[in-house]
Amino acid sequence: MTVARILRTKGRDVVTMLPHNSLRDVIDVLAAKRIGALVIASSDGKMQGILSERDVVRAIALHGADALEDPISHYMTANVVTAEEDETVLGVVTKMSNGRFRHMPVVKDGNLVGIVSIGDAIKHRLAQIEKEHSELKEYIATA
Repeated sequence: MTVARILRTKGRDVVTMLPHNSLRDVIDVLAAKRIGALVIASSDGKMQGILSERDVVRAIALHGADALEDPISHYMTANVVTAEEDETVLGVVTKMSNGRFRHMPVVKDGNLVGIVSIGDAIKHRLAQIEKEHSELKEYIATA
């Protein structure tokens, strides 16, 4: 199963914000959209970074409530690990696990085309395992 299949199911919408938006703006969007991360992009849509709930927590832990007025560019991860649509779900889960992050933008030809979370990947991987299990049971029952 590939990342493209996850995106077909969940959609390709990605919430983005500009680097100069404040951390308070991010918190409002994360809460309103019920998401755990968003992509930071320039006005022309070029990906600049990613910012997650964990990044927000770290910023507040280090700088207190004053961090809420800082631009998100101060706290975003600029070196973003991305996935391609043709990557396997297992490969993406491995990248996320090794990097200790839970959200990964998906790119095609250098352009942002979606985002997957560890939850998306695990959900699809479990569905695949369940399907394989059912097929195996059916095969055994008819053999």
